[in-house]
Amino acid sequence: MKKLVLLLFIAGSALAQGAGESGLSFLKIGFGARNIAMGDIGVVSADGVSALNYNPALLRNYESPQFMLTHTEVMQDVRSELFGASFKMFGLPFAFGLNATTVSDIEIRTRPGDAISTFNVSYYFGSLSTGFKLYDNLSAGITFKYLVENIYTDEASGYGFDFGLHYADLIENLNLGFSIRNLGSMSALRNEPSKLPVDLRFGADYLIPAESLKSEIYLAAGFQKYSASDENHFNLGGEFLYDNLIAVRLGYIAGFDSKGMSFGLGLRLNKFDFDYAFVPLQYELGSSHIISIQFTL
Repeated sequence: MKKLVLLLFIAGSALAQGAGESGLSFLKIGFGARNIAMGDIGVVSADGVSALNYNPALLRNYESPQFMLTHTEVMQDVRSELFGASFKMFGLPFAFGLNATTVSDIEIRTRPGDAISTFNVSYYFGSLSTGFKLYDNLSAGITFKYLVENIYTDEASGYGFDFGLHYADLIENLNLGFSIRNLGSMSALRNEPSKLPVDLRFGADYLIPAESLKSEIYLAAGFQKYSASDENHFNLGGEFLYDNLIAVRLGYIAGFDSKGMSFGLGLRLNKFDFDYAFVPLQYELGSSHIISIQFTL
């Protein structure tokens, strides 16, 4: 149990990481332990259904229906659950996403002593994404999100759009990705509407086959900026995949006050992918643990 002011400050720091003047920082939480372990460079590295969170243009690479569930513990009492499903309809790939993020047991105090009561803060979104070919190796995508925030007795809703581009094989095994996320607006939360954290991303990835080791080495780098912040962020990530079975991952994000390195492991068994990511936080905020399960039909 924490004092209200302290918990709100810590939760905002852990989720927003330099939020600037925007709100709805839960939209900055990554989707998929693989992406988060590699520095959260999903704009180009997201594979399968997790693309709905980073760059919907990547959905053009759709091969089979997928389902993914990601559980994230940012710190004590801050949790996020994300579910995604991809499918094909009208000849186009689509992905459906759901997110529920909560900050629990916030104390209500009007005087020193015991708390009067507690309450939870909740954020939700439902999304629908699609990707399609524009020209040769160039694809585009769009996501629509319906957003809800609930703080104590106040509730607001709104919408957001994401747009993405992906260029495959600029040279062999070198790909580029671009996205702009969270363009939209919210209704007033009591007196003022929250501003969405508009997010600009660009990235490149390169795959190095290592046939003699029965392995693949995957490298990625990217740039990220939130429009409400003066800070620029640079992302680096890598993955070593052995025999299409076991993956070891490492990432780094520059420009954030309380996080930098990230680590992860992955295991592929038949149609299932099991992934884990660990992100240590500074200033005694603890650590983030992310677990994902993906099933491919």
